[in-house]
Amino acid sequence: MKLTVHTFLTVDGVMQGPGGVEEDPSGGFTRGGWLVPHADQDMGKIVDGWFARAEAILLGRTTFVMMRDFWKQITDPDNPAATALNGLPKYLVSNTVTEPDWNDTTVLSGDGVLAEIARLKERPGGELQVHGSCGLARTLHEAGLVDEYRLLTFPVAVGAGKRLFTAEAPATGFRLVESASTSAGATYAALAPTPFTTGGIQAVDGKEQLVEG
Repeated sequence: MKLTVHTFLTVDGVMQGPGGVEEDPSGGFTRGGWLVPHADQDMGKIVDGWFARAEAILLGRTTFVMMRDFWKQITDPDNPAATALNGLPKYLVSNTVTEPDWNDTTVLSGDGVLAEIARLKERPGGELQVHGSCGLARTLHEAGLVDEYRLLTFPVAVGAGKRLFTAEAPATGFRLVESASTSAGATYAALAPTPFTTGGIQAVDGKEQLVEG
């Protein structure tokens, strides 16, 4: 399966608490809900397209609990996100949750989690999708297990907060796979990781010339 990471970001790279102040106040974060004023039908179509490709869902504990408590209440059969999250196989990465209480959930724990996720990727099928789950997404990025990043960036900056790419993350290049924009000013980019490269600029015969490193 293809492992894809899906997240909402501010322009300064924060992914914490997009849907509300109460969603993730850890670390004293008080600016949750920054996505809501910029949500529109264009965003909805992009997100629905994500879930249409899902074959299984992989979540960290904080996001799992938040999603479970909300999406179990949504029984509308015409809601693609609810249909996917409530009906598809789910994998929860947690050393503390032993009874996940959400349909078709398998708990992954212990020191061999990354190896288990790598084995899941070897199965035939569509996409194993990560949604939110900041700590898990960072770990998967560092381990080189992510096949595609789907980032929806909103026109707002919040300052401090959890970020997908930290100062400790490995340098990575990306190839643009898909892009779009919304009427509310959000930009969407699907990115496939590539090796990190550098280059420079030099003057040649009176002209600028780019030189790859």
